[in-house]
Amino acid sequence: MDSTKLKIVATDSAPKAIGPYSQAIVCNGFVFVSGQIPIDPATDQLVVGPIAAQTQQVMSNLAAILEAAGCSLAHVVKTTVYLKDMADFQEMNGIYGSHFPDHKPARATVQVARLPRDVGVEIDAVACL
Repeated sequence: MDSTKLKIVATDSAPKAIGPYSQAIVCNGFVFVSGQIPIDPATDQLVVGPIAAQTQQVMSNLAAILEAAGCSLAHVVKTTVYLKDMADFQEMNGIYGSHFPDHKPARATVQVARLPRDVGVEIDAVACL
């Protein structure tokens, strides 16, 4: 792949990448957003507490990265939700759904044994420009 066709997305309005990855990559009209966990970019602290509060922060982080890439949550075509406990699905789903009032992206939701920094939820996304 010609690396000149790739655009790295980085914004201070979302948590900085803490490893060898980018917040997002734009390629061939798509935005691939790395998994976001509930870190408040203003304080660099984890949002703890109910899964609703964690999900709200994750969705805010996704929205900020998409904005930096030149689009929005309205352009999302696919997400993957990683939950520490599937018992949190309904609470997560209520917050998640409120961010997609006009369209419903394709989605997979899986329970995982552990997430970075022991958070309860992580979400990644793919959007069209």
